[in-house]
Amino acid sequence: MAKRFISIWFRYLTTDWFTIKQPQLQKAPFVLVSLMHGRKVITAANALAEAQGIGEGMVLADARALLPGLEVLDDVPGLNLKLLTAIGHWCIRYTPVTAIDAPNGLILNASGCAHLWGGEQPYLKEIITRLKGRGYHVRAAMADTVGAAWAIARFGKEKAIIEPRAQIDAMLALTPAALRLEEATLERLQKLGLYTIKSFISMPRSSLRRRFGQNILLRLDQAAGTEDEHLQPITIPEPYHERLPCLEPIVTLTGIEIALQRLLNAICERLQKEGKGLRTANFKGYRVDGKLQQISIGTNRATHNTKHLFKLFQLHIETIEPALGIELFVLEALKVEDVTPVQETMWAAAAGLDDTGVVELLDRIAGKMGANIIKRYLPDEHYWPERSFKMAESLQQKPATIWAAGKPRPIVLLPVPQQVEVAAPIPDYPPMHFRYKGKLHKVIKADGPERIEREWWLDAGQHRDYYYVEDEEGQRYWLFRLGHYEDNKTHQWFIHGFFA
Repeated sequence: MAKRFISIWFRYLTTDWFTIKQPQLQKAPFVLVSLMHGRKVITAANALAEAQGIGEGMVLADARALLPGLEVLDDVPGLNLKLLTAIGHWCIRYTPVTAIDAPNGLILNASGCAHLWGGEQPYLKEIITRLKGRGYHVRAAMADTVGAAWAIARFGKEKAIIEPRAQIDAMLALTPAALRLEEATLERLQKLGLYTIKSFISMPRSSLRRRFGQNILLRLDQAAGTEDEHLQPITIPEPYHERLPCLEPIVTLTGIEIALQRLLNAICERLQKEGKGLRTANFKGYRVDGKLQQISIGTNRATHNTKHLFKLFQLHIETIEPALGIELFVLEALKVEDVTPVQETMWAAAAGLDDTGVVELLDRIAGKMGANIIKRYLPDEHYWPERSFKMAESLQQKPATIWAAGKPRPIVLLPVPQQVEVAAPIPDYPPMHFRYKGKLHKVIKADGPERIEREWWLDAGQHRDYYYVEDEEGQRYWLFRLGHYEDNKTHQWFIHGFFA
């Protein structure tokens, strides 16, 4: 794919912002000032003030001598970067890669984007028109390189779109300042009578390096495209994402669902070809008022099943508020993993967690009730009941050991055993009855004891003698006596679990 870049120049960035906030300034020459070395110095001037000979760097007292009716406002530190960042985020509707070109510009990587607007001409026109409609004075240009687009946007006088591989020819008549050179280099070129790029571009590179330094060669190479110029995006795009700009703003739920379906089809087709599936994804809608609407989903296993993913998003799609309309939809796969095909087993009764239907059901439950509602436990290599299991990290995690099936274990295990009052006869006999939460339970069936020793390498304490008991109502419980039976002491009994 051929690289194409757009440079946007906000000639009166900060003063335009003040005018947007205070419309009464539209017809008044005004400046922004900051205190420097005890003097008020102009940091920005609007177009009307600039037409009167007032510009950046001028002392306020001198400017007022030229124009007594000049409006003066205090500058806001860092305002230009805040504005460029905000506008750069807004430009995400035109390209996924936008970079700040301080102090008053943006660079858009437009590679592969223009066809969505019907070509480069309507694409660039749309961007300029929208920014001007927001109240900013802008100039923009498109070329194969950042350097050429920057030069044409600020110094070009004929056309704003430079044909592919024609950037050097388009820059020959421009002043050396179009190469983004230092002031000292520009002054030296001026003194030597080199007023255009054409006048020195054919000179030997060794001569240019010796007279003007290495930077002039770097800038020429960047403008020509023989030296890459790396951008620092405001927002780093996800490796797996799809975009869908809209010719007309979408305001209906049906339109949003159609956009989501198209994006899912595109991204799942790509994931399927690469043997991957998504685990988490964001669906974003950029509204015409500049606000962002988004919903997120997650899956227990990587998948590229379009129908399943659509159902997960559909659970939350009604929370999207289109307001005056959504003009760009973006689908991002934030977490992508390899998809492991599930081996189909002949004559098997059930596939358990390898069953795609079970996993998709769990995804829908999590989407409705929250991801934390679903918990999976695996056996752990401990004798002590509270430590004999652990929370699984995922549905795909394999157990390191098998569940102990030699002895019955309760379905519900209390996290901390609760003390109960028990009447028990001679040693090693099960209880005759016990009182739990104020209710007396008469034991009619019992089995035990099962002695479980404390894991001395983890903590110290007494062993437990467990009994399986059933009361007169048919409810079964797991009780234990702490420590050895002794005639001269009161024994502590605890309830630890409940059987179905």
